[in-house]
Amino acid sequence: MKAVVVESKRRLLNDFFKIDEVLLRFEKFDGQMSPVVRRLILDRGDAVAALVFNTTTQRLIFVNQFRCPTVEKGPGWVTEIVAGMVDADESPEAAVRREILEEVGFNVATLERISSFYVSPGGSTERVFLYYGEVDDAGKVEAGGGVDAEHEDIELVELDIAAALREAEAGGIVDAKTILALYWFENRMSKERRG
Repeated sequence: MKAVVVESKRRLLNDFFKIDEVLLRFEKFDGQMSPVVRRLILDRGDAVAALVFNTTTQRLIFVNQFRCPTVEKGPGWVTEIVAGMVDADESPEAAVRREILEEVGFNVATLERISSFYVSPGGSTERVFLYYGEVDDAGKVEAGGGVDAEHEDIELVELDIAAALREAEAGGIVDAKTILALYWFENRMSKERRG
């Protein structure tokens, strides 16, 4: 790993989002250190997301909810996979199980980690742990729909894989983690069919 020297770091905003100003130097590919550069970092924390497949109905379960940042350039309401933030002292697996229960009302029968990735590494610390979860009708133990205290208003959307892929290709599904998970699932099904 190349060298990084942090000259200073201070928090500019400490709210739901946290923004830090960092002055640093970093080792360039030629081995020289850069001059001091200023970077603003959105400290978002870690998140989890899960593509949920109901083995009883053979359909994928999505959530549709209002997403304020998309209003100016998009739909306002976004259909996406289950997702949420990892709480302090909570493992990503525990967080994704909690989010699936809160948002769609199922206890997970099978859970598989797909990947982890940075959402926007040029400006944000947010790292997403992406999972695939299988549920069945017997595992439906709550209504879902989100947490009232968090002002969540979630509509459940169930689609078969073909319909979900058509929605993504037509621009009806615009969330990156959802599109990534859908194409992962399509690839997995294709491999299973080939045997």
